[in-house]
Amino acid sequence: MEEIIKIDTSQSGEQFVNARDLHKALEVKTQFNKWIERMIEYGFVDGTDFWSFLSKTSSGGRPSVEYNLTISTAKEIAMLQRNEKGKQVRNYFIQVEERYKELASDPSYQMALGLKASQLLLEQKDQIIAEMKPKALFADAVDASDGSILVGQLAKTLRQNGVNIGQNRLFKWLREHEYLGSRGEQYNLPTQKSMELRVMETKTRTVNNPDGSIRTTHTTKITGKGQIYFINKFLQVA
Repeated sequence: MEEIIKIDTSQSGEQFVNARDLHKALEVKTQFNKWIERMIEYGFVDGTDFWSFLSKTSSGGRPSVEYNLTISTAKEIAMLQRNEKGKQVRNYFIQVEERYKELASDPSYQMALGLKASQLLLEQKDQIIAEMKPKALFADAVDASDGSILVGQLAKTLRQNGVNIGQNRLFKWLREHEYLGSRGEQYNLPTQKSMELRVMETKTRTVNNPDGSIRTTHTTKITGKGQIYFINKFLQVA
C-alpha cells in the first residue's frame, strides 16, 4: 500500500495524522489556518477528535498552533472536501484502518508495541536519573557529614557537585540573604533568622594569649539540618 500521508502512532498505540500533512495531501488551496478552523467548526472536539498544541518555528519566531487528528477525524475531513482527492485520501485511511485491525490481532505486532513503549520508558528513566544524580550526590554528602560543618566545607561540597561558588562568595550570599550578620560584632555570625531555623550554630572557644589574657573566638558552623536546607536552596538556584 502506497503511503500518501504520514501516519504516526502514540505511546498508547493510537494512530494519528498531523493536520498540515492532511492539508497538503488533500491539495487544499485555502490557507491552512483558515481551512483547519473551518473544519473544526463541523463539531470536532479538542482532546477527543484532535489535539491542538503550540509548535515553535525553526527560525525561533512566534509559536504556531498545530493539530494532530485521529484517523476517524482525518477520514471525515477528507469526505468533507467533496472532490476526487478527498475520496482518494478517505479510501487510503480505510485501508490503513483495515491493516491496523489485522496487525492488532498479531501477537508479534503487540510485542513490538510493547518493546517500543518499554524503550520510551527506559529513555525517560535515563533522563530522570541524569536529573536526579546531582541531588543524590548532595544527599550522600549530607549523610556522610558528621554533625555541623564549617561554611568553607559546605562551599567545597557545593562546588564539587556543580555549584560554582567558593567560601568567600558563600559567606557573601549568606550575609545578603540575612543568614549571617553583615556588620559590627555580629559580622559573619548567625542571625536570629538562622537560629530560629536551626540551620546554623556558633561554636565558642576560649584561647589563652601569650600575655596571659583570655580571648574568646566564635566560629559559625552549618548544622545537619542547615546542610540539607542550604543544599536544597542551591539546587533550586542551580
